[in-house]
Amino acid sequence: MRSLISAGVGAFCLAAPALAETPAAIVEDVQGKVDGIAFMDYVAPGKIIKLGPKASITLSYLKSCQRETISEGVVLVGAEQSTVQLGEVKREKVPCDTNAARLSEREANQSAATTFRTMRSDVKGAPPAKLPTLYGVAPLIQAKSGSTLVIERTDGKEPTISVPLKSEIMVGGKFYDFAKAGKTLTPGGSYLAILGAKRYAFQVDASATSSPTPIVGRLLRLE
Repeated sequence: MRSLISAGVGAFCLAAPALAETPAAIVEDVQGKVDGIAFMDYVAPGKIIKLGPKASITLSYLKSCQRETISEGVVLVGAEQSTVQLGEVKREKVPCDTNAARLSEREANQSAATTFRTMRSDVKGAPPAKLPTLYGVAPLIQAKSGSTLVIERTDGKEPTISVPLKSEIMVGGKFYDFAKAGKTLTPGGSYLAILGAKRYAFQVDASATSSPTPIVGRLLRLE
């Protein structure tokens, strides 16, 4: 068995492309022995993950919205899904918006500016702006600790949320989890996230609930 795994890893190493800086997926769960990978890590295309006996990992892909639970074997991270040898993979398509999960800072600022221009009542004939959408009422926000996160409702009245991002409340050192903090937003609401000079307009899907939601469906990257 060990020789088979070694052969599989060798084949993956030959096939794997150079690691890209842009992450392809986020690690939602890790069970058992998985070297070099932790909960909430990003993984890039070309990353090889070896799962020990009875070990498993759950990956959520940012571009394809594929959620994979992989048991044992060797995993080669792709751009939209994994290739798995000597293991078992279960895939499901989950609700997510790639614009929310993969937005750059420049795109975030442009998104907010474009949204507010389009929402103005004096812009006749302008189509409604399509805001990046979250599919859970409790966002998972990637941001640097040490600053203050402000969330404002833009299409109705709602108390402003202001959170000093102290390192001790950040999951994995870089995520603020509304679910863990016991905070929620309103289904169907439109919001502005403010983090320093960044402005990011987004909306919560009208069908969003407080039930557990895959990370990729509620991920908002402000960093």
